[in-house]
Amino acid sequence: MITLLSGTNRPGSNTHLVTTLIERMYFQLGVPCQVLDLADLPPEIFLPSSYAEKPAAFAPFAEAILGSDGVVIVTPEYNGSFPGVLKYFIDMLPFPASFENRPVCFVGLAAGMWGALRSVEQLQHILGYRNAHLFPSRVFIPGVGQVLKEGQIQDAELVERLRKQAVGFTDFVRRLKA
Repeated sequence: MITLLSGTNRPGSNTHLVTTLIERMYFQLGVPCQVLDLADLPPEIFLPSSYAEKPAAFAPFAEAILGSDGVVIVTPEYNGSFPGVLKYFIDMLPFPASFENRPVCFVGLAAGMWGALRSVEQLQHILGYRNAHLFPSRVFIPGVGQVLKEGQIQDAELVERLRKQAVGFTDFVRRLKA
């Protein structure tokens, strides 16, 4: 099972939309996957007491990561980095089991011309520290507001890059699992 992580809790985000489009690609490839949307995090995870004891409502989120064969992180760029909620989510997951030897793949999107390059590079450092297996083929989506129209990606070359990434990541996950 591949987990697609929508890396923001912003309502109505482009990140969520792109994540669901990627989900369709995996389904078309016949690859079991699930979307984990940070917009659905339980409010009690943000209480200071969560550092000592995770609320029961957070368990399905942790289990989704722990039970996945690989994780695709779809992240926007906010102020030159990835969203704080994504870092907090990573911090709340069990250490080291959540990412230790787990394949991880990245898709970045931004309004600007670099398509969340900085966000993805920062996440690569963090997940490298967590001993994840980083899939080298990243996809960046610059000018996301112009690329997404009527709920679809209008750039055929970009759609093909995302499809090739999904095929490659699926193979990467299978090889590492074997």
